[in-house]
Amino acid sequence: MQRSLIDEALKSELAALYSAEDRHYHGLAHIEAMLALATEYRHLLDDPQAVEAAIWFHDAIYDSRAKDNEAKSAELAEKRLAGRVDPRRLARIAAMINATATHQLPPLRDSDAVNDAALLLDMDLAILGAEPAVFDAYEKAVRLEYGWVEEPMWRAGRASVLQNFLARPHIFYTQSFRDRFEARARKNLERSLASLQPNKA
Repeated sequence: MQRSLIDEALKSELAALYSAEDRHYHGLAHIEAMLALATEYRHLLDDPQAVEAAIWFHDAIYDSRAKDNEAKSAELAEKRLAGRVDPRRLARIAAMINATATHQLPPLRDSDAVNDAALLLDMDLAILGAEPAVFDAYEKAVRLEYGWVEEPMWRAGRASVLQNFLARPHIFYTQSFRDRFEARARKNLERSLASLQPNKA
């Protein structure tokens, strides 16, 4: 069995970033939830260590006012993992991290790498298909991270994000996640979208 690319020192460094006071959702609990899913679906992964590394790094840099968090997180991964992993594998990790910006599959030639990226993106969005109370807590936490945004702007921006997910033929890329989370995710998103409508009685 291959050893983890994330040693204890690196884990501590990343855990400190995820423990910042402004991390209401994009913190350690989110990473731990994704790691738990990666363990559960390990049998479907081609390179579990690469996926684990991408999970650890994908929100390492997080500023709700910035537009380049994922790119900076990928750069951090490239710096910290240089010398620990061959360049092709590192590029694959960086591509997975960058893909979390848009939740579109990265242009990887290797079908196994694309499948790993699909699973990573599905793990990142699994919260959308959580039980209603858990989903509602997630929504509140994300709102706190964007506390600087005035309410009308928040409602319009968040509604646009939710509508984009609902407009997809499938929210989740893999059949395993569709079977488990798709129906509930759509219900959660529709309910959240309704609550964001202006002049709601």
